[in-house]
Amino acid sequence: MTQPTQDPGREQSTPTVNARPMGKAALREALILWALAFAVIIVVRAIGPIAGYAKLCAAIAFLYLPGAVLWRRGEDYGDYGVRWFSRANWPAIRRDCLWGLGASAIALPLFALGFWGFTLLLEHLPASIAPIITPYVPTIEPAFRLPDRFVEHVLDQFIVVALPEELFYRGYLQTRLRDMWPRGRLFLGARLGPAFWLTAVLFALGHLAIFEVWRLSVFFPALVFGWLREKTGSILPAVIFHALSNLSLFVLEASFFGARI
Repeated sequence: MTQPTQDPGREQSTPTVNARPMGKAALREALILWALAFAVIIVVRAIGPIAGYAKLCAAIAFLYLPGAVLWRRGEDYGDYGVRWFSRANWPAIRRDCLWGLGASAIALPLFALGFWGFTLLLEHLPASIAPIITPYVPTIEPAFRLPDRFVEHVLDQFIVVALPEELFYRGYLQTRLRDMWPRGRLFLGARLGPAFWLTAVLFALGHLAIFEVWRLSVFFPALVFGWLREKTGSILPAVIFHALSNLSLFVLEASFFGARI
């Protein structure tokens, strides 16, 4: 049986008890777990009394579903882009943090500039098109504002949103899809193949649990998340960039529209 491939950028780990299935078996496993996680979110949102807990249930599903599979095979999350905090791993963790912060420093100012430009176009969008591509309507004069309970948002985005989503999508899912399609083309030092693209597509489709077409736009930041994962061999840079991207969006929404959408 084929042994699991070693993640790029990760130190050699203790061999797993059982080899993980590769090829089509890996693809089937990945798609089944994605469908289960998506179903959990849909079902919870459909049940009125617990609909408000959909985000928490999603986080639990993203952590539990791959965790259960890995536990049954005797695998370690270290083979899926997780660097455990230890003295030996500290140089790699520090490098991962710098990658996440560096990507944020480059991309987020450009995103803010694009967001400002988009707000200038809102008044000119046809009424039939605007609700499809954006949730925003011009309401107040722009001025820098932080959203209410901003500190809570910081904790929420890092712990409840970015970490579980990146562990599931870029950690588990992208790794398992790479077990199906290990090849790819090098782009800025990262090997990007079908696994990279399909992970971004599934990430975007997963956001349609709330069915609004504009939610598919998360496909584009997902490309950065996936590139960071392939470049560094770790999910930590993607966690940092993911959380800071969401927080930046919240600040922009508060500054241009007075509140989070």
